[in-house]
Amino acid sequence: MGGFLEKPETEKKVEQGSGNGLRYCLSSMQGWRLEMEDAHSAVCSLMEPFKDWAYFGVFDGHAKFSMLRFPEGIKEGFLQLDEDLRKVNNDKPGGSTATCAFISPDKIYLANCGDSRAVISRGGATYISTIDHKPFSNIERDRIQKAGGSVMIKRVNGTLAVSRALGDFDFKRDQSRSQVDQMVSPEPDVTVCDRLESDEFIIIACDGIWDVMSSSEVSEFIGSRLLVTKDIPMIVNSVMDICLHRGSRDNMTLLLILLPGAPTLDEDAIKADRNLDKTIAQITREVIEKHEINDFEVLMRLMKRMAINIPNLPPGGGIYAKYYIIEQVFHEIFPDAPAEIYDFCNV
Repeated sequence: MGGFLEKPETEKKVEQGSGNGLRYCLSSMQGWRLEMEDAHSAVCSLMEPFKDWAYFGVFDGHAKFSMLRFPEGIKEGFLQLDEDLRKVNNDKPGGSTATCAFISPDKIYLANCGDSRAVISRGGATYISTIDHKPFSNIERDRIQKAGGSVMIKRVNGTLAVSRALGDFDFKRDQSRSQVDQMVSPEPDVTVCDRLESDEFIIIACDGIWDVMSSSEVSEFIGSRLLVTKDIPMIVNSVMDICLHRGSRDNMTLLLILLPGAPTLDEDAIKADRNLDKTIAQITREVIEKHEINDFEVLMRLMKRMAINIPNLPPGGGIYAKYYIIEQVFHEIFPDAPAEIYDFCNV
């Protein structure tokens, strides 16, 4: 299950790129975990004869499992990769989820193995969201039990929180059963859809994001931020911060792929967002003065209660999306307050 640090490691590693009419931005953060076990791959143009195809993937390792990057086939590729990994990791514990997107000129292919997730936003709404492979779902539980395992505390044999993954060969020892019928299966679900002009973006993220935000919340938040800023890393990093404030205790990686139909800047939305910032700053000053607050944690608790009465907060993000405004005002009033003033667990 892994241990935790005394305070979260909040430094973010950001990567950006573009090609084939696509732009992407990835941010990853270790968070509360003792180690960073996430990995990713982003290739905007594959080798010939697939130069007009793109490939993106997020891999969430567990039990110190290091995931190699791969641009191979989809379902057959997953199974073959698992066999290749067995040759070098058969006696080693741990494994990795894998969630990938292959983008051709006319189609999008999503492949998911584990509890990372891919989401397509189309026409301002969540169009497709892959299904997490959790041991307690009926389909997964049935396979686990038929393979001689059990589901306890929502985990395979009480230890593993995902029911499909690459690696995890301790759960793949039954030679009488096929590769995909083991307690933990390497078989991905593959979703295929035609590309439309209304396709906006694709999100691929590990469960450190989805543990505390829904597919629609992340999609709506990103869509709303694309209307007010061109700073894509800031948008992606904001999702990480919101998840941390909401209590995510896991590593976090989010890969955002912008398609040609992605939202663009809107002057009315920009104006409304600036006015919202001014409103939140004013409310923060009034709360500090009225309640004679000098403790940031107390301030945030009061601001959370008041958020229901603050209109037009960013959808999906709420008051946490404007945390930096509250923090800025607090430091203006209390310049000697320590830089790290936020107790992520208790607010």
